[in-house]
Amino acid sequence: MNSIVVIHSYKYDEMWVFDDEKVGLIQEPFVSGADDIIERMVTQIPDAESGFSLIFFGSPFPGYQLKFDWRRAELSGNWYYSADLDREGWLCPALFRYFDVAPKEFYAQFKAKTKL
Repeated sequence: MNSIVVIHSYKYDEMWVFDDEKVGLIQEPFVSGADDIIERMVTQIPDAESGFSLIFFGSPFPGYQLKFDWRRAELSGNWYYSADLDREGWLCPALFRYFDVAPKEFYAQFKAKTKL
């Protein structure tokens, strides 16, 4: 991946999901700890359940809030750890729509979705 990615996540059927039609994903869920990380990070975002922006990149960028370090592969996904939150989250194979290989680390920012 050579550019910063922005996806827009929201709650659907009590699960955090996101759509990214550019890579063929609709209502792709966050599960196995990734959903818990989102819950912790969006507490200060008004009406986050209706939508927020998640920005991520394989290197630090201005305004990033969390660094995630690769821990291990499991099934067809990968576990990542945030030392700031002392939490792990599993990312499914949708990760490979954005990275050619599972990155050893990536950086993320959670922010209110910009209204057009």
